[in-house]
Amino acid sequence: MPEGSSQATQGCCDERTSALSLDDAWSHIDQTYVCTLDVFKVPLLGALGHVLGEDVVSPLDLPPFDNSAMDGYAFAHASLDGVPNGRLLRSPERIAAGTKSLLPLDAGNAVRIFTGAPLPQGADTVAMQEHCMATDDSVTVPFDVALGANCRPAGEDVHRGQTVVKQGVRLKPQDLALAAAMGFDRLPIYRPLRVAVLSTGDELNEPGQPRTDHGIYDSNRFGILSSLRWMGLETLDMGIIRDDEDLIASALKDAAEQADLVLTTGGMSVGEEDHVKAAIQRLGGLSFWRINIKPGKPVGIGQVGQTPLIGLPGNPVSALVTFQLIARPVILRLSGCQETRPFSFMVESAFDHVVRSGRREFLRGKILPSQMGQMRVDKFRTDSSGVLSSLVETDGLIDLGEASEVRRGQLVSFMPFGMLR
Repeated sequence: MPEGSSQATQGCCDERTSALSLDDAWSHIDQTYVCTLDVFKVPLLGALGHVLGEDVVSPLDLPPFDNSAMDGYAFAHASLDGVPNGRLLRSPERIAAGTKSLLPLDAGNAVRIFTGAPLPQGADTVAMQEHCMATDDSVTVPFDVALGANCRPAGEDVHRGQTVVKQGVRLKPQDLALAAAMGFDRLPIYRPLRVAVLSTGDELNEPGQPRTDHGIYDSNRFGILSSLRWMGLETLDMGIIRDDEDLIASALKDAAEQADLVLTTGGMSVGEEDHVKAAIQRLGGLSFWRINIKPGKPVGIGQVGQTPLIGLPGNPVSALVTFQLIARPVILRLSGCQETRPFSFMVESAFDHVVRSGRREFLRGKILPSQMGQMRVDKFRTDSSGVLSSLVETDGLIDLGEASEVRRGQLVSFMPFGMLR
């Protein structure tokens, strides 16, 4: 198991303790968790979505040779000196991509060339074919064509020895394309983090099974498990654990022995049936508990033995929001990522809102196009943390930060769900 969590401080989780700010929680995560996963090489396509374990350094220039960026005619720009009509003799050669000229190009001559073909010795400029007039023995090129036009010099994109993808990046299709362009067929990645997930609550029923009277189906576990798989991680589904401290402690111990990280949902508040926090403290401890955000205040970070643990709230929206705000940064740190905090950008508000909670609020927001083509965001009709459909009908989270109110037309910070993979 990774040695990623600090020893829990005693007394930090008393209900009288003030809630931690989100920025302080992020700082704690940055300072506490490190990646201890093994690195191994996998085929290029198998690396997609995983975290790069070593820098990718280019073994060659890219492109590896000077080449033409267009179909046209290659020549030495100096050949135009004293040739006011731009008429050059036409070489009998024809250079296509994947071939090369067998002879250097003489001054005053031009040769037919195609996109991607290497420039012949002596050529430094290419005129686009649609700008040229060709006959069997000559070609007229624009006299005002610039030196080096339509030429791609060797190393224009990447130089030999250059670091092109840095360790700690979650590999995207464009990263794999660049690695392939440099000839790599395998890449070093960190072993995917193994995360155990369990739900707690006597009211929970498994989807597909009969629902008990006054019971509900467990949605949190499936939202969390699918979020983890979307991130390319290994998951262990530990099922539903009833509201019994001994059962919960046994399940946590079992999960910690099998996984690199344990995630729980529910049982993190202060009610008489909230047993998860007590079970965690029996087996390890909590580094902090309660964050000054809405939704999702009762969320904690700690460990069971030496295995890191994150306790998420039981309300469906709170569970998924705190997964993105707290669990995801921890997971990315443990996975070897360098960038861990959620991505956001500013967008115009299409709503008025007054903050009454005294907490940093995250509203669910829907992106709307304006008449001018600029983006605006409108808030969902309710702030309730039990309305799971709000996450389906919106595009992301509106971070109100320290604002006490927001007015229509004001810029607000927006975290799109699509960027949280």
